[in-house]
Amino acid sequence: MIRTFGKRLISAVSAAVMAVTLAVSFVPKAQLEAEALSFDNELEIYSDSVYMISLDTGDVVYSKNADKQRVPASLTKIMTCLLVLEANNGDKETLLAKSANGGYDAFNELDGTGCSNADIKRGETVNYYDLLCALMVPSACEAANILAIDMCGSIEAFVEKMNLKAAEIGMKNTHYSNAHGLFAENNYTTCEDIALLCKYVIDRYDIFMEICDQAEYDMPATPDHPEGTHLITSNKLLMEGSEYYYRFAHGIKTGYLDAAGRCLASTASRNGYNYLIVSMGAPAVDAEGNDVMYNCIDHQTLYEWAFNTLEYTTILDSASEMGEVPVEYGKNADHVNVKPSMSYSQLWPTDVSKTQIKQKITLNQSVVAPVITGQVLGSVELTYDGQTIAKIDLIATSAVERDEIKSDVKVAASFKDSVAMKIAIIVAVGAVLVYVLIFAAIIAFRRNRKRSRAKYYDDDDYDDDDYDDYDE
Repeated sequence: MIRTFGKRLISAVSAAVMAVTLAVSFVPKAQLEAEALSFDNELEIYSDSVYMISLDTGDVVYSKNADKQRVPASLTKIMTCLLVLEANNGDKETLLAKSANGGYDAFNELDGTGCSNADIKRGETVNYYDLLCALMVPSACEAANILAIDMCGSIEAFVEKMNLKAAEIGMKNTHYSNAHGLFAENNYTTCEDIALLCKYVIDRYDIFMEICDQAEYDMPATPDHPEGTHLITSNKLLMEGSEYYYRFAHGIKTGYLDAAGRCLASTASRNGYNYLIVSMGAPAVDAEGNDVMYNCIDHQTLYEWAFNTLEYTTILDSASEMGEVPVEYGKNADHVNVKPSMSYSQLWPTDVSKTQIKQKITLNQSVVAPVITGQVLGSVELTYDGQTIAKIDLIATSAVERDEIKSDVKVAASFKDSVAMKIAIIVAVGAVLVYVLIFAAIIAFRRNRKRSRAKYYDDDDYDDDDYDDYDE
């Protein structure tokens, strides 16, 4: 019995060790953790908040107070445009075929504010495409209200949709209170959230950039405007002849309020590289009180820095071996090599050497066979100037079978000194003692019984041999 118990205990311990070790060492899917990286530079940026990303890779290439909640001003109109495009499947013909006009509710709150407009009159019928051009090119506030009321019946109902959409696409620090961006309580967002919004609509609707990348647009004639209406963009980056013109820039939207400062969302493309910048809180005037488009200056500065300095660079090659991990019970192998689970590339300044990137490698102390190719056995953390660039899993480059003979010998050798063995010995000794005590008690009981029964027989009739077999 003890021998059988011991064998079963050894088998159970061996299975448990195997299960725990494999559970710890094997992760079926390799992981990559990447973080935003900022580089020391001498750029003079006037905006209080800035967020710049690569549209090609999603890399964050510049960030300054990007998650700070701010008044968005007319950057609000980007969400208004998205909802209109979404409701009409981004189809230009549908937008041209659908018309709307605004009455009291669309114009009343705007009277006397001096807000930007496209001179659309009360009751003037304008198609949706022209309303979107008015909304995004000269930043017409009446166009925002006309669209909101026509789509949802009221500005309030449209604003509810704006907030639902913001939550849906992950704008965690945004709340809208109107469709145009004039100052209102609880109308706020961040550069990071607006960048997320811009990328969302750019990726889904080609017509979005067609509309907001226009320096000028002519609305067709109506009874209120027999000669049509000529619209000029509020975005000086797009205007040839302007001192702020930047020929690589495209779209997207300007914004300005005293409480918001100068705001701007734009993209730029050059030599196959594409970037998006959202900035908020730039000054409106210089020290002498002259109007200055510091938002446009900031975007030019950042684009030129990126185009002239950043290159898409391989930081870590998935083919490079980065160490080895000891293998227990391996068949014909006592270790396995590891490599990165994937290559890692990112935009990197040409004036910053890759040798300044440090690698912190963490490997499992050992792994129990069997090992499969691609099994996660550690990680490598890439850092630059104290900042984490990425953390990438290290995986086995080959498979190692399990040697059952080595395993059995190892388990048996280790079992004799284990806690389980000590417990088994204690249990076994205890069982033997119990057995001896029970056996002794049975013998004593039977002998007493023989003596008691002998009293009922004569000496001639009683024979001890009659009870010998019984005792045995």
